[in-house]
Amino acid sequence: MTDQALDQRVLTLTRLFAAPRAMVFNAFLDPVPMLRWLGPPHYPATFFETDPRVGGRWRACLTGKEHGDKVWQSGVYREISPPERLVYTFGWDQADGTRTQDTVITVTFADHDGKTLMTFTQAAFATSDACENHRMGWNGSFDRLEALAVQA
Repeated sequence: MTDQALDQRVLTLTRLFAAPRAMVFNAFLDPVPMLRWLGPPHYPATFFETDPRVGGRWRACLTGKEHGDKVWQSGVYREISPPERLVYTFGWDQADGTRTQDTVITVTFADHDGKTLMTFTQAAFATSDACENHRMGWNGSFDRLEALAVQA
């Protein structure tokens, strides 16, 4: 596989949030804010549970606004270093009990002039199309997180 092919299967997003770093970091682990921002606007989270420790599991359900269909995702925390870094696996739980291939999400949080610079990386996707679908979904989620941060 070429470096270019791998680049098409790695998602990196950077956002600047008008909120303290600890608040943005905690928004990734605390079910209360997570339910307010996880998922794009047309598929918001309706369930989120977490055991925020290395080796602990998380699980979420996104529910489609149009038809009420549910999609489940889950993973395991690999690193939790407040308020700087979070690493966890991500996979889709299928109705037949199987899972999609796990990807690894790494999120870093840095102070930036009183705001928080977040760098989000998810890799490696099975296909570039899967990567692009997640880009759209995460951007929708982070738009919602940005609105939540402004309210804080």
